[in-house]
Amino acid sequence: MYSVALTDVGRKRLVNQDTVYISDVQIGVLPNLYIVADGMGGEKAGDYASKSLIGYMLTYIENTMKMPVMAVREAIEYANENLFAEGKKNPDLTGMGTTVVAASIIDNILHVFNVGDSRCYILDEHGISQITKDHSLVEVLVSKGEITRESDEYKKNKSKITRAVGAEEKVLIDSFEVELMGNEYVLLCSDGLTNMVDDGKIFNIISSGTGVRSSAKRLIEEANLSGGSDNISILLIDMNAR
Repeated sequence: MYSVALTDVGRKRLVNQDTVYISDVQIGVLPNLYIVADGMGGEKAGDYASKSLIGYMLTYIENTMKMPVMAVREAIEYANENLFAEGKKNPDLTGMGTTVVAASIIDNILHVFNVGDSRCYILDEHGISQITKDHSLVEVLVSKGEITRESDEYKKNKSKITRAVGAEEKVLIDSFEVELMGNEYVLLCSDGLTNMVDDGKIFNIISSGTGVRSSAKRLIEEANLSGGSDNISILLIDMNAR
């Protein structure tokens, strides 16, 4: 297993509010840990939210004796509790929040947790599969059959999220488990990638066989060539690398 994480400010933003964390080795009760967070709430607050989320998560994980899967969920809850409290106390941080997609691979099972619209994908020889579901206004409307993902309304409003860490006193976290065969790529990313580059192109770049570092760089280049309207973060894991 080999992994790489890259983040880029994009072409339109002045500040990078995304934060990535990568550990292929044990941290606390976890054998590995991968996180992408996309902050929001003004330039300073968004940057602070995503960085602090990871800081709070690591503090919790390094000090807990909980079972590994429960440790990740509770680490996100711990981060939410602290970020929400800070936002209430400090006017400069009022309204801040952050997405999170976090993953750990335990005994060939991929455990994924997400809040917001940062995503997890799995790629293999058969194609690309989105594991997480976006917590966004347009996805609510899609689920009700009111709009389609191809509609102009979807494209215009897809960055409006319905959940964020730190935005409310309690946070609702989705979780997923996927058994891995050992020949996959796992991709965690912010919407700065997926709003600019479609799934088919993401698959073609990663499956080209040039290696995860080269693929991650090409994905960022492609997002910037397509407009680079947001910060871009990519965390790519090659399960087949030794």
